[in-house]
Amino acid sequence: MTVADDAREGAEDRKFVTSLARGLEILRCFRPGEYGLTNQQIAERNGLPKPTVTRLTYTLCALGYLIYSEKTGVYQLGPGILGLGYGVLNGMEMRERALPAMEELAQAENVTVALAERHKLKAVYVAVRRAPQTLALSLDVGARLPLAASAIGRAILVAMEPDERRRIMDELAAERPEHAAANAEGLARALEEYRRHGYVSSFGEWKKEIHGIAAPIYSADRERIFAMNVGGPSFLVSPEFLREEMGPRLARAARDLTLAPLDAAGREA
Repeated sequence: MTVADDAREGAEDRKFVTSLARGLEILRCFRPGEYGLTNQQIAERNGLPKPTVTRLTYTLCALGYLIYSEKTGVYQLGPGILGLGYGVLNGMEMRERALPAMEELAQAENVTVALAERHKLKAVYVAVRRAPQTLALSLDVGARLPLAASAIGRAILVAMEPDERRRIMDELAAERPEHAAANAEGLARALEEYRRHGYVSSFGEWKKEIHGIAAPIYSADRERIFAMNVGGPSFLVSPEFLREEMGPRLARAARDLTLAPLDAAGREA
């Protein structure tokens, strides 16, 4: 779904500020590992007319959220964006609670451990810890993984209420109908895996070179669903290792984080 689609959906809502939504969606166009984007590339990604994008990027530059290079003609995320991101991360109670468990799991050879929360139809990394070795996966905070194909996305799906899960699956099917059958099959398998083992898996289904398992975690007030994964390169981290060595540890960590008692102020006791 593009920002243009979001704008049409919000048009009937008098409280919906379309220009704000468009500006935020422009910031989301930037992906890890890219040098920068031109106005034309941004327009292609979010479905907006190029003149609209040009006005929005000018405003975002003036506010410090983007930086423009006269030499290359591309925009990059500016230092102003850090204030937004770190404000969210610093206020995220689950992230702080999960870090010790993530550090412990990440001591296993060649693995990456991540915590994610859903944003629309993606699972977004909010914390990452890596093995000491250099061959762990390079995905970092802000990485956006597919809900139905990745282990961490499936873990979020299995924790949802059935009605919400069906709604999300319908949206995924509408967005990518060619993947609908595989997504439904993967979800059915994930539901059974979670029932039996307390975690779900994705071995080469999202990317053939990645193996991973994940388990859902609820926030202390049970209003938000997170998921924690353990994964690595498929040529180094086997399904057997993840199932037998890491699976029970991951399931236990996720269960402990969900059930951790809170004091009267809502903090972990």
